[in-house]
Amino acid sequence: MHPCLVLFDFDGTLADTAPDLAAAANRQRGYRGLDPLPYESLRPYASHGARGLLKVALDLDPGTEDYERSRQQFLQDYARDMLVHTRLFAGIDTLLDQLAEASMGWGIVTNKVESLALPIVRHLGLEPRCRVTVGGDTTPHTKPHPEPLLHAARQAGYAPSQCLYVGDDERDILAGKAAGMATVAAGYGYCSDDPAGWLADAIARQPEDLWPIIQRWAQGEPSPQR
Repeated sequence: MHPCLVLFDFDGTLADTAPDLAAAANRQRGYRGLDPLPYESLRPYASHGARGLLKVALDLDPGTEDYERSRQQFLQDYARDMLVHTRLFAGIDTLLDQLAEASMGWGIVTNKVESLALPIVRHLGLEPRCRVTVGGDTTPHTKPHPEPLLHAARQAGYAPSQCLYVGDDERDILAGKAAGMATVAAGYGYCSDDPAGWLADAIARQPEDLWPIIQRWAQGEPSPQR
C-alpha cells in the first residue's frame, strides 16, 4: 500500500449540512412574507452555497437588485444557526476510523469560507483527526480551479499523484482531474444530476462504498473501481 492522502469535499460529502442551510434560505423567504419551501426542493442546492440557495429560494442572481443584501443576511443567519442539525453522514465516522487504522492521511477541501467551515469541523470533532483543511478563501481560487487541492497536498506533504479527491459536485471532479488526482464522486450527496456523466474514476453511491474504493486505489490499481 503506497503513501496516500484522501481529500474530501465537506458539504454533501463528509457532512450533511443541508438542513441548516435550507433553514437559512427559508428564513430569507420569511422576511418577505413568503411560505417556506419544502426541504426536498432546497437540498440539491446545498453544495452551491448562498448563490444556489438564494436562486431557488428567491430567484436572485448575483448582480441583481437585493442580491448582495440578501446574501449577507443569509450568511449571518446561517453562521448563527449552522450547528443545529449538521451531522456527519452515516458511515463517515467509521470510514475515518478505517483510514486512521490503515495509517492513511485525510483532509478537507471545501469552497465554504474558513470562518464557516472551521467551526463546523471543530464541532464535529474532526480537527484533531484531519491533516489539512482548505476553505474557499484559503487560496486566491475556489474549485473547480485545482489550486485549493494542490495547496492541500503541499501542506500535507504529498504529491498530487498520491492523492484521491472525493466530492459530490461536478466541480469537485473537475478540480481533482485538473490537479492530477484520482477522483471519486459522492453519489449520496447533494448532486442533482447523475454523477456518471462527470467521468470520475469511481462513484460511491453510499458512504460505505468509499472504503473499498480507497483500498483498491491505495493498493496501486490504475484507478478506483467503479
